This record gives sequence, structure tokens and C-alpha cells, in this order.
Amino acid sequence: AQRLTSFLPDRLAERMMQTAGIDRLASLHAAVEIVRRGGTVSVVGVYGGAADPMPMMQMFDKQIQLRMGQANVRRWVDDILPLLTDDDPLGVDTFATHRMALEDAPHGYEIFQAKKDGASKIVLST
Repeated sequence: AQRLTSFLPDRLAERMMQTAGIDRLASLHAAVEIVRRGGTVSVVGVYGGAADPMPMMQMFDKQIQLRMGQANVRRWVDDILPLLTDDDPLGVDTFATHRMALEDAPHGYEIFQAKKDGASKIVLST
């Protein structure tokens, strides 16, 4: 994860490290474990998992800030979009487990919710 931050614009890399996965609590614990002392853990996207128990003593000891909320797309789109379109430096093309036509969105949501066929990221296109 630390190697990936070298691809991010400096103002993003300094402020957050994202750990993503299906097991949300394990991802949150991993982020707390790897963030630097005095750093910030940002919970981005839709977080549907329970956050109990939180590693409060570890967070207090490391002086970690926890930030969360809906993404401010207008603020970050100019910084992030090139990372997703220019030669795929982050390797995001491999994140999607399924690709479907927009017309198949109901089925896509169905298998995503049930985690059928290993569905964790579904890309819908027209």
C-alpha cells in the first residue's frame, strides 16, 4: 500500500492511505496498523460494515485521525481522473471482478449484494 501512494499527487498521498476489501472491519484494522504516527485514516465510499470493536487504544497511541464521509468529487476529480485514465498507473483495470452492460445493472446489483461469483467490483458500461 505504501508503494502505491508514490503514484498519488502529493497532497493526496500525504493525507490518506486507502485499504479496500470485502471484509470491511479487517480493512479498517489494517489501515490503522499501517498508517504513520499522527496520520489520517480515511474511510471512503459506502462503508456498510460494523466498526466494533474499534482499536481505540492503538488509534489514541498513534495519534491517528479518522476521517469519513461522502467523497467530494468536484474537489478531487482533476487530481484523481488522470490516475484512472493515463496508462493505468495504479492498476485499477484489474479491480473489477465483473463487467456488464448498463441494462444488466439490476442483475449486477443482485450478485454484488449476495457476493455471488466472487463479485466485489462491478463496472457498468453503455
